[in-house]
Amino acid sequence: MRRVTKIVAAGVVSAALALSATACGSSSSDDSKDKGVGIAYDVGGRGDHSFNDSAAKGLDKAKADFKLGAKELTAKNTDTEADREQKLKDLAGAGYNPVIGVGFAYADSVKAVSKKFPKTTFAIVDSVVEGANVDSITFTEEQSSYLAGVAAALKTKTNKIGFIGGVDITLIKKFAAGFQQGVKDTKPAATVDIEYITQGGDLSGFAKPAEGKAKAKGMLDRNIDVIYAAAGSSGTGVIEAVAGKPGAWAIGVDGDQYQDKGLEKWKGSILTSVVKNVDGSVYDVIKSVKDGKPLTGAHTYNLAAGGVGLATSGGFIDDIKTQLDAAKKKIADGSVTVRTTPTS
Repeated sequence: MRRVTKIVAAGVVSAALALSATACGSSSSDDSKDKGVGIAYDVGGRGDHSFNDSAAKGLDKAKADFKLGAKELTAKNTDTEADREQKLKDLAGAGYNPVIGVGFAYADSVKAVSKKFPKTTFAIVDSVVEGANVDSITFTEEQSSYLAGVAAALKTKTNKIGFIGGVDITLIKKFAAGFQQGVKDTKPAATVDIEYITQGGDLSGFAKPAEGKAKAKGMLDRNIDVIYAAAGSSGTGVIEAVAGKPGAWAIGVDGDQYQDKGLEKWKGSILTSVVKNVDGSVYDVIKSVKDGKPLTGAHTYNLAAGGVGLATSGGFIDDIKTQLDAAKKKIADGSVTVRTTPTS
């Protein structure tokens, strides 16, 4: 098995991917049957209208294209490291291959369990885990968030803009940092309020729509008229609140939330979405196993390669396309380096 490290475009399947299509059990057993794909979602799971749903989209496409079976598990707010590890063990032990951990919270579990099932391909989304049989998938969320900041700055009428993160952690700060920088580079006089639903290790902030709604209402009451949420299913509450205030805009995340049928009644208030093509990366690793060519190592899906970007559904940012294209070009050619930590 060879290791590769490169930048790839989401949704573009590399020719140099995956592992044998025969799924394996632990290092002491070779008689497991190939059950298809095992996937462990983050808190919120399938149906969160955001991060997990993007992963599920990639799974669904692969299942249809390759006629694969699948087993889907979902983390609970109360899950411990042992719980997450057990989920991955159950999937690998049952013969699923690849086994995909959706979310950085699975990093330690993937590291531990992948060593016990060396013939199974593991993938981790939003973290880097060393391992001969591990595909580490990361994204430059700060770059696409920068573009969202440009859009927010050009669309605000009050010069007051907000960001709501699910949890105050390094990953979500990347979204906040890029957004803040995009706003300030475009309109220095504008302000960006940054708030989080929960702190530190409390990942429940990704699954609290009511609290997302409350945070958004507080911002709207302060005359903030564009709010970007990177908060998992909590972001649905933000979008709902924004839709209740005429003239205000919400910015979605992970998938094209304008196109999400579960959010259809509020789509007229979704200015754009910061698209993170988790679906493409999930599809890539599944196809790799199907093709019998291992995808392992660290893979970054960036703006230049189409791994992240802005959705244009609804046509609400068509009038600022020139400015957005100019900003994208500056990021791609290195003229602008986007921060990964917000300024105070």
